[in-house]
Amino acid sequence: MSDPAFDDEDKEKPLDPAAERLQAKLKRLVFFSSLIMVAGLIAVFSAIIYKVSSRGGSTAGVSGAEMAATISVGADARVLSTQVDGGRLFVLVEEGTGRALLQYDATTGKLMGRTDFVAR
Repeated sequence: MSDPAFDDEDKEKPLDPAAERLQAKLKRLVFFSSLIMVAGLIAVFSAIIYKVSSRGGSTAGVSGAEMAATISVGADARVLSTQVDGGRLFVLVEEGTGRALLQYDATTGKLMGRTDFVAR
């Protein structure tokens, strides 16, 4: 019982023409669907590689040569911290008793926005 002998395997009957056509269609279907899946995987991996490789250069933001030479803050302002994010420069300043966050265009030095912090 552990090694049954199948004599029927050696005597396979030929398929009728309709079954052979169906088998050929299924083989083509599997082949083309496999090609489409491989093409899709190649497209996904190439998009991932493109994103990873292109993001590596953009994380540095603005280089020192492109940075504005002069940024103007108030006369009594004291700069507490700065942060560069892409093409923007954020400056945290203390003016008198309050603090403000100034947003500049890093290449031109133009003030883009100001956020004042007030106590409630």
